[in-house]
Amino acid sequence: MGTVAEKIRIAMIKRKLSLKDLAARMGTTPQNLSNKLKRDNFSEDEIRKIAAAMNAFVKISFILHDSGEEL
Repeated sequence: MGTVAEKIRIAMIKRKLSLKDLAARMGTTPQNLSNKLKRDNFSEDEIRKIAAAMNAFVKISFILHDSGEEL
């Protein structure tokens, strides 16, 4: 399935965005974004900002094991 950082890197490749370009779209520095990617440490808000900067959306959900219900 991959980590969040791996998914962001794949999306950057598909969108042909450099780290510098994505950071600029997010209003942060390339160094800050690079550090976040290395640590794979993102808040939900940061993930949504990254998605918006890449013209994408994020789907975060919980699926209950016993019922399969998606929350």
